[in-house]
Amino acid sequence: MIEHRSLLQSFHHAWAGVVFAVKNNQNIRIHFIIAVLVVIVGFVLNVSAFEIGILGVMILFVFSAEMINTAIEEMTNLITREHRAEAKIAKDVSAGMVLVVSVGAAMVGILVFLPHILELTGI
Repeated sequence: MIEHRSLLQSFHHAWAGVVFAVKNNQNIRIHFIIAVLVVIVGFVLNVSAFEIGILGVMILFVFSAEMINTAIEEMTNLITREHRAEAKIAKDVSAGMVLVVSVGAAMVGILVFLPHILELTGI
């Protein structure tokens, strides 16, 4: 059985990680602003609950990728402060992950919003 105190501590540590990422990562704050705008536009365009769910999952993917990127960058900085090709590769690949997920999320957003925008404009 899981000890109650350790479970609460695990949640506390996880929340501390989220807070650290938001406070120390400008990109996460930008993603948060975009996520809020996406949700607002979703409600304004009256998208379905299913579509909001898809957008929500994509928002979580982007946040998760950005947090993994932050963790990799912090761990790389802990391991080495000197300029090393391997450290650059690790950071570049993790940043590339965020880019790929963000572009995918934008494409999903277009697929969800475009029919509603076209209907609204009468096209």
